[in-house]
Amino acid sequence: MPTVKCNVANCTYWGEGNNCQADAILVEIDQHADQNVDMSVTGSLAEGDLHRDSAKHSAETCCHTFRPKH
Repeated sequence: MPTVKCNVANCTYWGEGNNCQADAILVEIDQHADQNVDMSVTGSLAEGDLHRDSAKHSAETCCHTFRPKH
């Protein structure tokens, strides 16, 4: 898996050196920002609930992997 850098320190998956510790990363277009995605091993990501969209700029995307620390 490639190194994924993340500057959101209050994310459950945030690790030392700003490294994402998640097993999988899901990036969506902003149009789907409010979509509820289950990132668990048996969740919608694992079940193949995937589709293809297009973005012209990184500002049009968002990370669905983020989960706030409790």
